[in-house]
Amino acid sequence: MTRAVRIHEHGGPEVLKLEEVALPPPGPGEVRLRHEYVGLNFIDVYQRTGLYPLPLPAVLGQEGAGAVVALGADVVGLEVGDRVAYAGLTGAYAEERNAPAATLVPLPDDIDGRSAAAMMLKGMTAEYLLRRCCRVTAGDTILFHAAAGGVGLIACQWAKALGARVIGTVSTEEKAVLARAHGCDEVVVTSASDFAPVVRELTAGRGADVVYDSVGQATFDGSLSCLKPRGTLVLFGQSSGKVPPFDLGRLGGDKSHFVTRPSLGAYVATRDELLACAAALFEVVAKGAVRVPAPRVVALADVAQAHRDLESRKTTGSTVLALR
Repeated sequence: MTRAVRIHEHGGPEVLKLEEVALPPPGPGEVRLRHEYVGLNFIDVYQRTGLYPLPLPAVLGQEGAGAVVALGADVVGLEVGDRVAYAGLTGAYAEERNAPAATLVPLPDDIDGRSAAAMMLKGMTAEYLLRRCCRVTAGDTILFHAAAGGVGLIACQWAKALGARVIGTVSTEEKAVLARAHGCDEVVVTSASDFAPVVRELTAGRGADVVYDSVGQATFDGSLSCLKPRGTLVLFGQSSGKVPPFDLGRLGGDKSHFVTRPSLGAYVATRDELLACAAALFEVVAKGAVRVPAPRVVALADVAQAHRDLESRKTTGSTVLALR
């Protein structure tokens, strides 16, 4: 038996229940992992509410860090006691879990479990967004929405290290200070200004090369309007709601805009891609090009309140759930 947070129906934070659940021995190719910390991400909210429905009952959570405590048959490359982390594997809100060994990444000695749980999904998302989905190079101007969020604080630093000019959007002046300290050259506070005309002014009417948008419905039209001709809108989330269907003809003419809706899973689909993505993240952290802000730490039993805070945009950076 182990303790896990499960949902038996979709709904608000109140559907999150801390329960004793049975945990079978790890199967072939699996290991049992004892979590030290697990990460909180907006996809957890999408799954809880049913926007991304899961078979019920379900354990939420997409990333975690801990130690291997048991091996199933045919596991190679891992031993009991190894420190590992993962991202994009549902079922993290648990003290212990079984996981395919191929989905786990060995942790370097200089990265502790709390930092790993705070940065794996967010940092690997930043890696594929900036280096593979739409490759950012020196001299590019990018707009990054929710720049003071967990992904934003990592991605804006990384983009700055790549030589980009980084414009961020945030909802408050307090978050603007944080975004400027983590890679943003300019910050637009959306509670005070409409971001699109500000971005056009900041770029002398040219527009941004790339817009990274995890907000969705509330920002989509504005994001398109501040792209340069042949610029790319990378829609990688929808915290404000789904983007309604729209006429693809809006992308044409002299704009010739590109729009993509990527996901981390598609960019770490093979073991080699996963290891390369994680290695790139660990490298920029080790070099100091990206500083992972200390996450907010919440007890597993308080996960419902953590969801409320995330949805109400009260948080900055990352939140992790402590398992011990």
